[in-house]
Amino acid sequence: MVTIKSVIPDSPADKAGIKAGDEIISINGSEINDVLDYKFYCTDKKLTVKLADRTVKIKKREYDDTGLEFCSYLMDSKQRCTNKCMFCFIDQMPAGMRDTLYFKDDDSRLSFLQGNYITMTNLSEHDVERIIKMKLPMNISVHTTDPELRIKMTGNRFAGKSLEYLYRMAAAGIELNTQIVLVPGINDGKALEKTLTDLCMLYPAVKSIACVPVGVTKFRDGLPPIRIFDRKSASDAIDIMQLFGNMMYEKYRDRVVYPSDEFFLTAQRPFPDYDYYGDFDQFENGVGMCVSLQKEFIDALTDKRENGETDRKHRKVTVATGELAAPLIKSLAALMKADFPNTEVNVETIRNDFFGETITVAGLITAGDLIAQLSPFKDRLGERVLITKNMLKSDEAVFLDDKTIDDVEKALGVSVIPNENDGFALLDAILGD
Repeated sequence: MVTIKSVIPDSPADKAGIKAGDEIISINGSEINDVLDYKFYCTDKKLTVKLADRTVKIKKREYDDTGLEFCSYLMDSKQRCTNKCMFCFIDQMPAGMRDTLYFKDDDSRLSFLQGNYITMTNLSEHDVERIIKMKLPMNISVHTTDPELRIKMTGNRFAGKSLEYLYRMAAAGIELNTQIVLVPGINDGKALEKTLTDLCMLYPAVKSIACVPVGVTKFRDGLPPIRIFDRKSASDAIDIMQLFGNMMYEKYRDRVVYPSDEFFLTAQRPFPDYDYYGDFDQFENGVGMCVSLQKEFIDALTDKRENGETDRKHRKVTVATGELAAPLIKSLAALMKADFPNTEVNVETIRNDFFGETITVAGLITAGDLIAQLSPFKDRLGERVLITKNMLKSDEAVFLDDKTIDDVEKALGVSVIPNENDGFALLDAILGD
């Protein structure tokens, strides 16, 4: 049973006489407990809504919104993660940051609605049955298919048994995107081979497998010691992933297994071609972002050239990025010289002093590090500083250290422009379009 916060005026629910404060028990005879129940059972044109004190009929067009609003997006609280993963990034953050940064969710509803990854350790039989009944695609953090090793890695005694849910969902045809956080000496090597063997056998239910390297900050006091990937170990891991990816491609014309961009950058190996990534199913996991950015940037330059939009205007801008992405951004800036010879792009590599130098991705750079490392060079920043939007809290201009874009602009005396991971947008931002 869920409580209605408000009703949109003139909506189907409003016309049926439903009011704020009413409590929904069921829709068309099916119990409503949260947003998944509500969305799944509200697709019919005619709805019989049982409230706590009466029953009403709603008529609407199929898939139209009924017009009900609730106190929270999920209609109840998020499910909290019950694991103690040896590699958990949240456990490696310093004290004193905003409370929301320390919340660990492991919620199947957010997996379907927002693309979050879940470990399945707090799924109930009811949850699994509902996923199968509703045919909800899921994103699963697998890490390993060895039950005992999974228990060790997640610090959860149910982590091995919960793998059974993965196999049940796959057998029922549920579309699954999976990820493996690789920890050197723990679940790479032979353990990775076993995991990829087991997951590839579940194709086509397992649509994709992304392997990402563990991130280690300087705040690991009291946590198990963990190594990070170096050039050789990253290259060895890529070889295993490529072996399985090639095998799947030869058999199904679908690569399925993908190393994240960090592996190629750490191993100092060239990226595969754009077509290697297929439909970019694991883009948000950092798989194919660099190749996509490069192709889009080149396409954007080509469009400018073919449309006669090149120029010799004098511009000077700075792109601030992490250590891993800096070489790519520098190469893209060099490509501009033929078409925009007087445009100067200064690429500044930001060292991550906040989390530690082992963190080299741009998305985890803080405002404090931007200010500290760019302030000595205010005179050469140019007209604006470009950053990736990944540095900011979703839909807000707030960095991980709670400072804002406005804070950085005031400190540097220059505009700071966040950009999507998109080559067209990056070129436009450089040119000031």
